Amino acid sequence: MKQITIWIGALLTGAVLGLLQIHAVDVAADFVATVYTRLFRLLAVPMIVLAVITTMPRMGTGRQTGKVFRHALGYTLLTTVCAAVTGAVLFWLVSPGNLPEEIVASETMQDPQSTTYYDHILNTIPDNLIKPFLEGNVLALLIMSFAIGIGLSKLPDSENKQIVIKGLNGLQDLLFLLIRGLIWTLPLGVVAFAAQLTAQVGAGIMVDSIGKYVLVVLGGNAIQFLIVLPLFLLARHLNPVQVFTKMSPAVLMALFTKSSAATLPVTMESAEHRLGVRKDVARFILPICTTINMNGCASFILVTSLFVMQNGGVSLTVSTVLLWILISVIAAVGNAGVPMGCFFLTFSLMSGIGAPVEILGLILPIYTVIDMIETAENVWSDSCVCAMTDHDLS
Repeated sequence: MKQITIWIGALLTGAVLGLLQIHAVDVAADFVATVYTRLFRLLAVPMIVLAVITTMPRMGTGRQTGKVFRHALGYTLLTTVCAAVTGAVLFWLVSPGNLPEEIVASETMQDPQSTTYYDHILNTIPDNLIKPFLEGNVLALLIMSFAIGIGLSKLPDSENKQIVIKGLNGLQDLLFLLIRGLIWTLPLGVVAFAAQLTAQVGAGIMVDSIGKYVLVVLGGNAIQFLIVLPLFLLARHLNPVQVFTKMSPAVLMALFTKSSAATLPVTMESAEHRLGVRKDVARFILPICTTINMNGCASFILVTSLFVMQNGGVSLTVSTVLLWILISVIAAVGNAGVPMGCFFLTFSLMSGIGAPVEILGLILPIYTVIDMIETAENVWSDSCVCAMTDHDLS
């Protein structure tokens, strides 16, 4: 609650500063907003790579766990795809309009339709380790990360393997420390983004465009939370109300911590002692789901990417939307269960294709509310996957 109060205060402060129309204040706001934009870009790509690589060895390859893992992975992919498709359908129905031209950065992006899909697919295949990082080619980085992660999981246990894994985990811990530091200072960025926004565009125009975007994001989360996931439970002959009641402590904690990883101890305790899931199932599935089962993240990545690309001049054809549904699902699987993980992922994806990422700065002031709801949905989905897998293997 304290953090939410600080963010709201920062948002209001920035709005007031923007309304003052003082040149020096506007210049300072533009400078601070640019600094935060650069820092987001700096941290986003390595976070994706490390999250994917370190996830794969934790999954393990033992035969005894194979059946449990297949069930959990199947439900994870199904629910994540449903979340992304729901977001795409709502985006098409609501049709958020474009922002005013003066808001969209002068950067231009290449329309994917101007190149062949053969070239597009070929460009995702990396030919060296450094080039994808330099170019921000996120698809190439995801392919490379999955290959390295799977390779690590297949290597026989040895001292060298453990050294590599410990080194990668250490780098990830360091990166998360830097991210937490950035988040701690983020109210200053919110002030700058809000001031920049207020100074640049009239409220009426912005409310129409951003308001519809927020409606799509929150509406998609609500449909997934209240309709799609309960239907999955009903299909496995489980009572959604009963499952939610038993898992409500974890869902509520996720809402306020905005971190499925931080909520994991409560999720496991609720699953084992309140819902009655077997310990071997809960303790195997929930840590994996915390990393790869990101329903809310997939929806946010898709809707936000479509919104940013649309403002960058990309024609959102059916093939483009289908491609980004796939990308959003893959990216969400590699997302870390930490606050603002989805935001960093989306920032990286949009930077990789040259989209006007400054638009994400306009979303940032309201992202704390979106993040709360998304994290609660993610933990609710984890709970559903765990309950369904335990039921199937009983």
